[in-house]
Amino acid sequence: MSSTLKTAVLLGALSATFILIGGYVGGQSGMVLAFGLALVMNIGSYWFSDKIVLRMYRAQEVGAEHPLSRIVARLAQRAQLPMPKVYVIPEMSPNAFATGRNPQHAAVAATEGILRLLSEAELEGVIAHELAHVKHRDILISSVAAAIAAAIMMLASMLRWGAIFGGYGNSRDDRGASPIAMLALALLAPLAAGLIQAAISRQREFAADRGGAEIAGSPMGLAQALRRIDGAAKEIPMDANPATAHMFILSPFSGEGLMSLFSTHPPTEARIQALLGRR
Repeated sequence: MSSTLKTAVLLGALSATFILIGGYVGGQSGMVLAFGLALVMNIGSYWFSDKIVLRMYRAQEVGAEHPLSRIVARLAQRAQLPMPKVYVIPEMSPNAFATGRNPQHAAVAATEGILRLLSEAELEGVIAHELAHVKHRDILISSVAAAIAAAIMMLASMLRWGAIFGGYGNSRDDRGASPIAMLALALLAPLAAGLIQAAISRQREFAADRGGAEIAGSPMGLAQALRRIDGAAKEIPMDANPATAHMFILSPFSGEGLMSLFSTHPPTEARIQALLGRR
């Protein structure tokens, strides 16, 4: 199953979770209200994502003469994308991300640490991965997933308080509804939404790895870069906001054991094996 199809299936599962809990809490009107509120919250972050995130990490725009700009320009032309704005982040932990609501308003940012760590071929692999995110419109996909997940969490909160105080708020005849069942649903629905949202993010990373290898012309640069970044990032951890973890080439946070289910990125070794055709 391709990553695109897997993403579609996961978005469908997220939507089904929303419909299930929405119908339980307040029927169609409850679903529309929760989704409307979540949509308003996420449209702002989607529309201004580039400005918000770049300011958060104190990113500085660099000119066309900067070596990073030359790499981005070369790869953007190869990917048939408009030239994005290019930024350098004053941070020694090696990482990079792309943002922007569409290819015409895209930005690529890399830390000083990753510019010092990687060779040009490895850096090309990383930038190609980020341009693949832009080409695939992954910011839009993640924003849709975030909006649905946020709506589920709002509905779950309503359901939780209804279970505690005895107000069911359901459009159906729910006089026999169990407060314990309602509370269980209120706790499990956001958990399921978080798991599905993380799974969507991981699928988009695999797709961007493949797309980046195509743009760069070889998977080797990105595969080597991922291994080097993974090792260096453990020695120099990044002070990052968890809400932006999904944007980076490698998650600033380690997820081990059960927590890996909530990780926004696949295991680094799995990504490398997939790139090299061994998975």
